[in-house]
Amino acid sequence: GTSDERGRKVMGDIYRPLSLNQAPLMFTERRTAEMIKYAANAFLATKITFINEIADLSEKVGANVQEVARGIGLDNRIGTKFLHAGPGFGGSCFPKDTKALIKIAQDYDVSLRIVESVLAVNENRKRAMARKVSQALGGSLRGKTIAVLGLTFKPDTDDMRDAPSIPLVTGLIDMGAKVKAFDPVGMEQAKSELPSIIYCEDAYSCAEGADALVIVTEWVQFRALDLDRLKATMAQPIIVDLRNIYRPEEMEAAGFVYESVGRSSHA
Repeated sequence: GTSDERGRKVMGDIYRPLSLNQAPLMFTERRTAEMIKYAANAFLATKITFINEIADLSEKVGANVQEVARGIGLDNRIGTKFLHAGPGFGGSCFPKDTKALIKIAQDYDVSLRIVESVLAVNENRKRAMARKVSQALGGSLRGKTIAVLGLTFKPDTDDMRDAPSIPLVTGLIDMGAKVKAFDPVGMEQAKSELPSIIYCEDAYSCAEGADALVIVTEWVQFRALDLDRLKATMAQPIIVDLRNIYRPEEMEAAGFVYESVGRSSHA
């Protein structure tokens, strides 16, 4: 984003060695460059929110949202990326940029109803995840212990900004649950947001005595848990997998009551 010819030349010279043919540079006016950034993140947030709503419908009708996502992703007009159903988007970019785009539109008296709906649906979804855990335990969390694996908004970061774990854990506590949690790197950052929970040293100490275990962030460490060890340490063998890390048939064979997102528990 620049209208300065010298700036364009400098940027072109910097990026030229990185490509054999032509560097992937696009020059626009500054306002257009800013709009590209906001529009791109709002569109990706829309893809995530869309597949999350399709996941809710898939659960009701007996479809598998992962297969739905793969099927529509094979259409190259849609693509496979950002079609992973889960507890809602968070982080530093999508919430901030969708809110900024809506505010800019309001300042210029323009209605962005799709983007406004994306933000509203995403906020509602994050709060609804606590109700999903409650339903897995028969509708009541009073006096129950819930283990939460993963606190950051995505793996391989310690970023807690707008993380889905925050409204989830808050909702669990409001429903009367005691919450234990483990995250490989995000626990120090989480303590200011979630001061009233028990922080554990690993996944298994977190699961010890828990009435249900909730997988919130898809850290690689959580993709190959020792299921027998997990079951032996839990008070009840109930897992709510908000990232669809495991296969329902595998969990059923291991003796777990298993709930995931957008899939039948017995698929």
